[in-house]
Amino acid sequence: MAYVDVEQLLEKTGGSVYKLVILASKRALEIAEGQPKLSSVDAGMKPSTIALHEIIEGKVGARKIKQ
Repeated sequence: MAYVDVEQLLEKTGGSVYKLVILASKRALEIAEGQPKLSSVDAGMKPSTIALHEIIEGKVGARKIKQ
């Protein structure tokens, strides 16, 4: 199992656990449905772990919505 540092993940989402969970779950679903991986990781990793690695590397991020 690959280790993913939670502190680094939270920095990428402005400290919001909610944003992190939503971002990771949406990206993992995209990967599971066949979207190409943006990170070079082991082929045997689960989509959720791949999504977390992509977030840490800055290849996937949440965009801000203006209100």
